[in-house]
Amino acid sequence: MTRRAAVTVAVLGALALIAEPASAFAPAGGAAVRPGAQTFTGGGQCTANFVFTGAGGSVYIGQAAHCSGTGGQTQTDGCTSKSLPLGTLVRIKGARKPGRLAYNSWISMQARGERDPHACAFNDFALVKLDPEDAARTNPSVPFFGGPTGLNTAGTGFGGTVLSYGNSSLRQGIALLSPKLGLSLGTRGGGWTHPVYTITPGIPGDSGSAFMDRSGRALGVLSTLALAPLVLSNGVGDLSRALAYANGTTKLGVKLARGTTPFRRPLF
Repeated sequence: MTRRAAVTVAVLGALALIAEPASAFAPAGGAAVRPGAQTFTGGGQCTANFVFTGAGGSVYIGQAAHCSGTGGQTQTDGCTSKSLPLGTLVRIKGARKPGRLAYNSWISMQARGERDPHACAFNDFALVKLDPEDAARTNPSVPFFGGPTGLNTAGTGFGGTVLSYGNSSLRQGIALLSPKLGLSLGTRGGGWTHPVYTITPGIPGDSGSAFMDRSGRALGVLSTLALAPLVLSNGVGDLSRALAYANGTTKLGVKLARGTTPFRRPLF
């Protein structure tokens, strides 16, 4: 394959991960399920990130793989840490019926014997399949910010603006505390992670929440709250790589759903 052909294939592969808004989505103002919804898996609470579509018209909402982990909080290596099985029921706030765990990067990496240390450390992504009744009551727009406008496939540079919407139950439902602005510390881990600092750091229960860049493109998924070497920074797993891995190891055919409401560009 020539270099030009390889670049073309890579570009088309990235575009294949992005879906246009579907008319089947509910209007944003009246949707019961959206990015930022609280999810409950095996007793633990996390925050959903983006909405995705898949083969056969399936609709998914994303969360972090560790949200279904069965070990302690220090067990974060996706190639050794255990998870509840696929098919596990996941309660989603606003949904009438539980969703089902349809994909977990930890399970996929262990099944294929993944040895890339960066993937093992930072590929922290899961998909929850929505019941068809709730899929029709879902909208992919991120609350407060709008978007996503597409998928970020280039990462972020040092000092780049990042936006997030956390929804930990520890915030007692105070919506004003959910939108977060911050700065990227660059791209690390072979492209798999983006350490960030936000004005208000992520807290337990925010895990899995969406991160976008200053153009509203979906950047990643909140994975960790770091204690060292960057104290109180947030580890954001790269979404484009996580999606490519999911589609390379399953037949789900998952694509990011764009938001139906305009993106609110930050002032800085």
